[in-house]
Amino acid sequence: MKITVLLADDHTIVRDGLRYLLEAQPDIEVVGDAADGREAVKLATLLEPDIVIIDITMPELNGIEATYQIRQLCPSTRIIILSMHANTRHIARALEAGAQGYLIKESAGIEVVEAVRAVFAGHNYLSQAVSDTVVTDYVSQRRAVGYKSPLESLSAREREVLQLVVEGKSSAVIASILNLSPKTVESYRSRLMQKLDISDIPSLVKFAIQQGLTPLE
Repeated sequence: MKITVLLADDHTIVRDGLRYLLEAQPDIEVVGDAADGREAVKLATLLEPDIVIIDITMPELNGIEATYQIRQLCPSTRIIILSMHANTRHIARALEAGAQGYLIKESAGIEVVEAVRAVFAGHNYLSQAVSDTVVTDYVSQRRAVGYKSPLESLSAREREVLQLVVEGKSSAVIASILNLSPKTVESYRSRLMQKLDISDIPSLVKFAIQQGLTPLE
């Protein structure tokens, strides 16, 4: 069973290029194409494709609004937005509208097949340029609001001790691993728990899990 795809872009050359790339794959079939947003919604409703690849800038109905409508009318159809824009404003609007993928046009030829397969499998897919933008903006926003991880209050040695403690190792074992005395290890443990305002080991383990320092196992 092939992955069915509907293409929506107001440039014929883009639709033809994407069709060529996709139909060269044995597991993908392009079932239709549209030149504007309204036609895309109409064809999506009629054909119920697995995936719609739609340009964000479309005549009559832009790709964002078309995505909203397609997701409402065809809940099982997944959307990949195609755009020239890699800024977070466009990306956020696309994802809020229900898109599962976001491709930058300049790299779409390289990534489109991978994106179709990933989104069909139930994953989200962002172009590398988009991923870089999202990560950079995320870090910038956290810096702007003065966010600091609780771990930043600990020294490198205290973080080492923390991980070993929550892994269930005794002070004697930790001391051997870090070439410290058990008394020094206990001092580190006491200090780090004080800094984190945590008074018992179960709470310390819970904190470590939340921070991704140790698995749930």
